[in-house]
Amino acid sequence: MGAAGTLLAACVPLVAKVVKAKQRVTHRCRITLRAWGRSPTPVNVGNTFLEANAASSYNTGVANKRFRASVIGGSGYGGAEMIRRLLQHPEVELVRVASADHIGEPLGAVHLPLTGRTHLMFEGISAAEAAKGVDVVLLGLPHKVSAKVAPDLIAAGVGIVDMSGDFRLNSAAQYEEFYGAPHPHPELLGTFVYGLPELNRDKLRQTRRVASPGCFATCIELALLPLVTTGWLNGPVHVQGITGSSGSGIAPTAGTHHPTRAVNLKSYKPLAHQHTPEIQQTLHAAGAVNFQLRFVPVSAPLSRGILATAFLEVPAAVTRDEVVHLFRTKYAQEPFVRYLEDRLPEVAAVSNSNHAEVGFALGAAGAETKTLCVQAALDNLIKGGAGQAIQNMNLMLGLPETMSLQDTGPWP
Repeated sequence: MGAAGTLLAACVPLVAKVVKAKQRVTHRCRITLRAWGRSPTPVNVGNTFLEANAASSYNTGVANKRFRASVIGGSGYGGAEMIRRLLQHPEVELVRVASADHIGEPLGAVHLPLTGRTHLMFEGISAAEAAKGVDVVLLGLPHKVSAKVAPDLIAAGVGIVDMSGDFRLNSAAQYEEFYGAPHPHPELLGTFVYGLPELNRDKLRQTRRVASPGCFATCIELALLPLVTTGWLNGPVHVQGITGSSGSGIAPTAGTHHPTRAVNLKSYKPLAHQHTPEIQQTLHAAGAVNFQLRFVPVSAPLSRGILATAFLEVPAAVTRDEVVHLFRTKYAQEPFVRYLEDRLPEVAAVSNSNHAEVGFALGAAGAETKTLCVQAALDNLIKGGAGQAIQNMNLMLGLPETMSLQDTGPWP
């Protein structure tokens, strides 16, 4: 046998091994996709064909993702952030985005950073259609709208993560008082788990319905949760919350118009903000039975971010070390809450991330009390909105809650 024949004889077993390996990969992909209930579509990869989901042209690597999700209400700022986090999620594939606006337009035509990132378009479809073939639906709808679509999603048997205020409160009377209309489905109040992982992590792992907290609510609750068992939240606690304009949503208003907003500070809904009963309900359930919130929100000349400052009187004998211990104990193991001892929270430190910061200052003792000032900062669109919704979705699906949320944001 010549040199060429010897070389050919040596290569034949190697070629056979490669062919068998490709056949095994193809077979495993078929099995996996059929287990997910998907219709496989052949996609040419090199010199072989692998089974892949037809939607894989939208996002790279989707054939390896374990879960599928839809977004309803994807044209707003919260929807944009949910979409962005889902497109980079290693285990959840975004398969459709429903919206009442921009139907037929690419996502990148409305949310400019998504240009070229996906071929998905805004679809004008019903909630039932949005729920077909997915594991979870995330709602970026306005208050009073989410409540109307929830029954169809419940009937479809999908997981629900709602960013509106429609299912946060247990009381239909409080809902009507603070949201200005009767609840469309009061029988569903109390059936959603309140989506604050730092309080309800175990419940979130076991539920199929999540009501994600409001932005102010998240910030203020994180500031005060370490204190719920001390008895210090007994009676009125005064809180000021400063917020950016994106919290008002994508529709422009006089209060968000840049020429005015950029040079102005003003309060709005003082002592009557819709997050007030939500915060009181949450902290009561956590153990602060007699807690009363006196809350004044303030519009600030920035696009995103919240800084909340709470003032309360504590016994004069309370020491700094006692307060430090409370915050360290509460947040030492939390992936997204940073307790600070060497500085106080800042919006720029958490902007564009799912992280929150908390810290405090303790005043000098008076005759009977001293003032404890607790601060918290977060990004209202992420930890105060869509990022926390993704965190809740991760817990619901049994995934690590940090998936697609670990970035720290830019500086400055």
